[in-house]
Amino acid sequence: MYLRFGLCLLAAIVFTACTTEVVEETSAEVSAPMYMKGVCYHPVAKGDTIRSFDRIDEDLALMVDAGMNTIRTYAPIEEVEVLDKIAEKGMKVVVGFGYNQNGFYDLLSGSYLEYVERFKDHEAILMWELGNEYNYHPEWFEGDIMNWYIALKEAVSAIHALDSVHPVATAHGELPDSLAFHMGAEVDMWGLNVYRWDQPATIIDEWNAVSNKPFYFSEVGADSYMRIADAGFAQGPNEDAQAVALDTIIDQILARQSENQGLLLFSFTDGWWKAGNPDKQDIGGWAPKSSGVPYDGAPNEEYWGIVDIDRQPKKGWEVVIEHFTKN
Repeated sequence: MYLRFGLCLLAAIVFTACTTEVVEETSAEVSAPMYMKGVCYHPVAKGDTIRSFDRIDEDLALMVDAGMNTIRTYAPIEEVEVLDKIAEKGMKVVVGFGYNQNGFYDLLSGSYLEYVERFKDHEAILMWELGNEYNYHPEWFEGDIMNWYIALKEAVSAIHALDSVHPVATAHGELPDSLAFHMGAEVDMWGLNVYRWDQPATIIDEWNAVSNKPFYFSEVGADSYMRIADAGFAQGPNEDAQAVALDTIIDQILARQSENQGLLLFSFTDGWWKAGNPDKQDIGGWAPKSSGVPYDGAPNEEYWGIVDIDRQPKKGWEVVIEHFTKN
């Protein structure tokens, strides 16, 4: 829901109009080797704004206990020892590459292709993911979304030339339109960030009507703060609201898991760095148009964790365990 250029402002959650035209697709279907049950992961410590893996052992232990098998990142993990630990736990990584005026990049080498070449044989790698709901932001591409799709198309081809094993995906906000499908014809698998209140699985039938490619839910979930009292939930920090939403969201997606490749919950831990003073948990987040974030329509960016910043599980954590360990 948030990162561009590694660390970025909240991406506006808006629903875009999509055509229902079936689009011809040119690349072969490539499925993930397992059904993904996991979480979006960008750990930042209190008082900081930079991602840190200082608590990776603790975090991985929690994830494994919850039945998770996949971690989705918004920027590549450069630390080999972190990837090694993920692999040792039997987990996989969806490696996200951001984009800026210099093109796709990773944190240190500056080239996504150098990263692919370096890590394509690492056991922790599940697939490569280009961009995160950039379709909402033509202003990032000189006001022309076609510039993004051209960059995407070129990057997919370049990665395929280096790595014929791992799928190449992109995380798209909501259902792609005909332009996205046309320009992303060589994308192996689509990620969809879906915030439709607590009914994200409604997109499955829409997807099936326009594409025969595999897709996964790259972001679904709910925050634990109610900006207003609504839907029977009190205003303020509200773990009950998050837990109820997660229960419904996960249940309906897993009930149709034969029609999708998995779900990544947003997100693992609260991010105090995102809306104000990183030394405290701020109220923040906004939606310029109709937002589908349950149950108040307001994405409060520092309350998205299913564990808090101290790694204390919220009420939704037990919901996750119940679904991920029994399905």
